[in-house]
Amino acid sequence: MKKDALRLLVIVLGLAEVVLLAHWIDDHRQDMNARFGEERLYVDGATAKRLTFAFNGIAADWYWMRSLQYVGGKIVRYEDSHNGRFNLGNLSSLDLKLLAPLLRVSTTLDPQFMAPYEYGALILPEVNQDEAISLLNYGIAANQSSWRLYHYLGYIYWQREDYAQASDIYAAGARLPGAPAWMAALSARMKAEGGSRDAGREMYRRLYEDSKDEAVKDMVTKQIMRLDSLDDRDVIRRLLTDYRAQSGRCASAWRDVTGALRTARLKIDSTTGAPLDPSDTPYRLIKDGCDVDLSEDSNVPKR
Repeated sequence: MKKDALRLLVIVLGLAEVVLLAHWIDDHRQDMNARFGEERLYVDGATAKRLTFAFNGIAADWYWMRSLQYVGGKIVRYEDSHNGRFNLGNLSSLDLKLLAPLLRVSTTLDPQFMAPYEYGALILPEVNQDEAISLLNYGIAANQSSWRLYHYLGYIYWQREDYAQASDIYAAGARLPGAPAWMAALSARMKAEGGSRDAGREMYRRLYEDSKDEAVKDMVTKQIMRLDSLDDRDVIRRLLTDYRAQSGRCASAWRDVTGALRTARLKIDSTTGAPLDPSDTPYRLIKDGCDVDLSEDSNVPKR
């Protein structure tokens, strides 16, 4: 009975310590909603690990949730000041200075916690690619049998257009026990095709299939939409160039090239004849009808 009571006391004291740590951090922030993006963390990973003792996992979850709230709060404030518009493909506009430290503290508290590494691989490169690479290398050192971390690190190097390094990382991950065959296939594809859109689609498809995070899946889906839109616009530009060569002028409206667009099997708005992007928003004619671009209302990321 005494041993059980002692265990219970240790658990209660540990939980109380985690809660007190959270309150201490909150109490030392002035108007957190306004200043969270500019302040440094008051506790680094090593200090937080000492303070939380056997409850590092709980504290790691808390910092992980903080990172999600931090990004979400930044998006909400950005939308409030920009008429509700935010491009998920341009996270650099959010000034996410604290994201790397938050993810670092979470993974220091619990190096086997995979979610921050995945989130860091997809979000952090928009803020600081070197920090993203450092985070994933830390994760690989702490989880040497995890092929998924090689997948995430290879993705960062692919984004960086360092296709040779991405290929080597995928090859290293492919040699780990339990790694799927597509890791080796992606390694070969990085060497052969580099930054091709088809290679990009496969990269994003694998990220989508491997993720359980709906926010990550949504981001990956939008990136696939972006690649599909780039293909659409290549086809449309070719059709507009052909029309100009045949008629001696640029298209004055989409109706001028609707037949050609249908022949190319592009999705068409039945009312205006305009081709639709992957988010079902009409593309717009620019440069006096000689070129095409995404509409301002499109949900397809521009980058």
